[in-house]
Amino acid sequence: MGEGKLLAIKDLRIGFRRQGASNEVLHGVNLDLAAGETLALVGESGSGKTVTAQSVLRLYPPDLVEYNSGSIVFDGISILDANETELLSLRGAKAGIIFQEPLSSLNPLHDIQKQLNESLRLHQGLNTRRAAPIALDWLRRVGLRNAAERLRAYPHQLSGGERQRVMIALAMLNNPRLLIADEPTTALDVTIQAGVLSLLKKLQMETGMAILFITHNLGIVRYFAERVAVMQNGSIVETGDTEEVFDNPVHKYTRLLINAEPNELPPKADSDTHVLAELRNLKVHFPIQKGFFRRTVGYVRAVDGVSVAIRESQTLGVVGESGSGKTTLGKALLRLEQSEGEIIYDGKLISHLDRNAMRPLRRELQIIFQDPFGSLSPRMSVERIVGEGLHLHGIGDRTERLKLIQQAMEEVELDPSLMKRYPHQFSGGQRQRIALARALVLKPRLIVLDEPTSSLDRSIQFQVIELLKRVQSKHGLSYLFISHDMAVVRDLCHEIAVMKNGLIVEFGEARQVFFAPRHPYTKELIQTAFNPVLSKIVSD
Repeated sequence: MGEGKLLAIKDLRIGFRRQGASNEVLHGVNLDLAAGETLALVGESGSGKTVTAQSVLRLYPPDLVEYNSGSIVFDGISILDANETELLSLRGAKAGIIFQEPLSSLNPLHDIQKQLNESLRLHQGLNTRRAAPIALDWLRRVGLRNAAERLRAYPHQLSGGERQRVMIALAMLNNPRLLIADEPTTALDVTIQAGVLSLLKKLQMETGMAILFITHNLGIVRYFAERVAVMQNGSIVETGDTEEVFDNPVHKYTRLLINAEPNELPPKADSDTHVLAELRNLKVHFPIQKGFFRRTVGYVRAVDGVSVAIRESQTLGVVGESGSGKTTLGKALLRLEQSEGEIIYDGKLISHLDRNAMRPLRRELQIIFQDPFGSLSPRMSVERIVGEGLHLHGIGDRTERLKLIQQAMEEVELDPSLMKRYPHQFSGGQRQRIALARALVLKPRLIVLDEPTSSLDRSIQFQVIELLKRVQSKHGLSYLFISHDMAVVRDLCHEIAVMKNGLIVEFGEARQVFFAPRHPYTKELIQTAFNPVLSKIVSD
């Protein structure tokens, strides 16, 4: 390993075994990282970013992965030659990792406090009494609201952004020398995103920690990393100082990533269009229970009296910080969450309908969840996942269903020849396309899109947004688009609702909201998203 290098990867070639054959996915990767340095690894979904990062700690099962050549040296230890005991002493202690999909990374059977305490016990030998205040402090440092109450929560009781913050705290508990951050701010709104980046930079300055930063957000890369490496199809196609790569990109793929930004002007809303769905004074309150008998002592007002309309063939964007009630609003609209108030669909009141009465409407009302890995059955092939709705609604015979599945996969730019594969064999971005195909195959009228592009790099995001526009134009679809990415919202949405603490604090046509925002919180969101303030925040 070169002098001063904490991590050195040389000529790394990795393949995955399948049915007796090895499919090589990394082709001679070379990377190095010095103590205290931040290296950003960027590239499209499936390019090999996560495989490279997880190989640093040999996280893939030995019967699945094959290291064909090369070396990985971390902190003087040859990772490919290390035994399991040596690897366990590194993972979570000398090297922390923030995974892209927190719901699949956190234990669903343990509350947050137990998972944080366990890491402190394993690596620092702390008992529960000594670990508890450290765990609470870290939850507060990563910006988790009501941190003391959240300690007893389980992962499924937290929003996507809240789960991601727990993952960040879990990775940082033991002050690692290397932090592998795989899309650490994906699920966070822009204001919290800036705060997390500022925290990571502050910790890096205090501890000398190195950061391997995987992201699709090039705006973050420009202001956060000293160096950047660009991956495509399992190879590093360009690497260098961040400023030089952005100002003078050499490889055509790097230029494509840099230029892949959504349009400046939101689509024009038509206020005369038929209202397809409407919420009137909608409330979703979750009880807070304490004590041995689990008595209700209060309520979390996730959605607190919201009234909003979604027009036919148009997109309503819902933006706001994690935990503001965006996802709960979308679930309540589809009757997936118990609520009070009126829900009207196509002129009919549906908030009183029971499960059987709602079933015929399920084909017309679809949802795409934020975490595709958690929402796709690992035991079902893509063919069964996409075609499940067709089977449940009795649409077509076997031949007709197969044709519809192929058409849906082609529509989301997935090769139909992959339909026999399973979710774990796809990248995060590919899994999200599978989820989109599953919704589109039923020809719905309304789709709730919960952060559908959050796991995708910028170039693929742009393609998916253009795909959503084409499908909307072709089929007259309505979207409820939940997102923290203001650039994507601006490009897709006709109207915008800004949520904070369960309330809509601003609503209007997208053009008005973006170019003449009225509420201070809306102004803060837009300023943070479209100005290079991350540069200042991160450097402070």
